[in-house]
Amino acid sequence: MRLRIHVPKCYLQTPVISQLISAYGLVVNITKAMLQPNTDAEGCFDIELRATLPQICSGLAYLESLNHRIVGKSNADGNSWFC
Repeated sequence: MRLRIHVPKCYLQTPVISQLISAYGLVVNITKAMLQPNTDAEGCFDIELRATLPQICSGLAYLESLNHRIVGKSNADGNSWFC
């Protein structure tokens, strides 16, 4: 599964990706990261997730609980990240 995770400024110093790996057993491949800790802007990660469907659902629920905006890839065979 390919996603873009938008990280609110208040979570830029939080190990969110590490938590997905250790707590939810997800295999995470970061394909792009746009983070600037000394700015008022949010950051984002483009990631690929591999795991069982329940693990992915639990990991996504965790991100949603932190108010992270999650955008999925619209076409697995195409180039667009956004729905």
